Amino acid sequence: MKVRSWLATCSSSSCTTAANESTIPLTKTSPPSQKRFVFDTSSSSDTPSSATSSTSSSNSTSDTCSTSLYSNLSLQTLPSVPSLQKLSPESLNLSISHVSIASLRPRLPLPLTCVAVHDTLLYTASSHEINVYDRTTSFTHLDALNGKDCSSGSIKAVAFSDGKVFTAHQDCKIRVWLTASSKRHKLLTSLPTVNDRLRRSILPKNYVNVRRHKKKLWIAHADAVTGLAVNNGLIYSVSWDKSLKIWRSSDLRCVESVKAHDDAVNAVTVSNDGTIYTGSADCRIRVWAKPFGEKRHALIATLEKHKSAVNALALNDDGSVLFSGACDRSILVWEREDSANHMAVTGALRGHGKAILSLFNVSALLLSGSADRTVRIWRRGHDGMYGCLVVLEGHVKPVKSLAAVMDGASNGVVTVFSGSLDGEAKVWQVTVSNCNSPVSQYLMKTN
Repeated sequence: MKVRSWLATCSSSSCTTAANESTIPLTKTSPPSQKRFVFDTSSSSDTPSSATSSTSSSNSTSDTCSTSLYSNLSLQTLPSVPSLQKLSPESLNLSISHVSIASLRPRLPLPLTCVAVHDTLLYTASSHEINVYDRTTSFTHLDALNGKDCSSGSIKAVAFSDGKVFTAHQDCKIRVWLTASSKRHKLLTSLPTVNDRLRRSILPKNYVNVRRHKKKLWIAHADAVTGLAVNNGLIYSVSWDKSLKIWRSSDLRCVESVKAHDDAVNAVTVSNDGTIYTGSADCRIRVWAKPFGEKRHALIATLEKHKSAVNALALNDDGSVLFSGACDRSILVWEREDSANHMAVTGALRGHGKAILSLFNVSALLLSGSADRTVRIWRRGHDGMYGCLVVLEGHVKPVKSLAAVMDGASNGVVTVFSGSLDGEAKVWQVTVSNCNSPVSQYLMKTN
């Protein structure tokens, strides 16, 4: 049975997958008063402290992530993987504060499937429509993309390259948009383009079997496009059709297609050196790169540790650490081995009570969103250990997508954007500062 999304692979207490187990050769709200994060050793809960009001829920002080917060469910799933979250904010000499500064509800009361940030603009996808907000003017609504094309299905991902906006859709297409000076968007084309289709359609060798008695051009996805990544003028797309495709941003042509997995591909991320990581419902992460002198990507490693569908991937800034989130409730940390070109698992970050649905890395921080309706922010400390700095609560349904920007590298201010299946996008301001810094001293005096 094909696993089409986390909903098909994850339940509230367990996860199942149809993976092939064969062996592999290789309304905007006014800001509430700011609260400092109080670190304690209380246990994690799957239920927000208050579900009666989104305001009271977002204002409540989060429960925390000490060593006592390890998820027993995650340990049962991956008992052989050691836990890495040994540190507290105090041991990291950090002061944490957070506040919810906005809550955005698009005009369509539908689950929100994607959030993305580019320059001063925030993009939120609800079903087939993308709403665009200006971050510099208190999130003024600027534009709505694809609002009339209901046939495109839900939007799975948004990416940016060469002044263009790329959106991944359930109808197997990638749409390309141009941004005018007025910050309004215009549909340029869909991928694959008509010219690319005509050029390839002449030769029979350009057709591949997508199912019994049905063929399709190899440049076209045969199922929902679930993820996008951008690197060095190339667009990488993955799909439920089990494939990875690579497109040139300059001429919008598909230059390569790879049969990537044995089941639906849910996530893709690319390092600065061009190494590609794909995560699938077959429970595996595969690593792709171009061998020296070759024109096509080859499989260089298969990372197997998760016991259920892989939903999310993220790389740290220099590409030396890979984070993967799955229905097994754990975030696995992979680091590059000195003797190999691929990653090896070093441990797990535990605390979420349900499936990990989204991951996002910004500077030294890792953000994770879960079906338990929370967002957790992690930071690496000494000796490769990690600490959970804060738990952001307020959503009443699973957190499907995350984005973040550093608004002040010197003062440690991070703006976090979370999109949930409750149809709401929340904006959080998180301040991470050294305990001896002027910002931290000021926060301590005002609380």
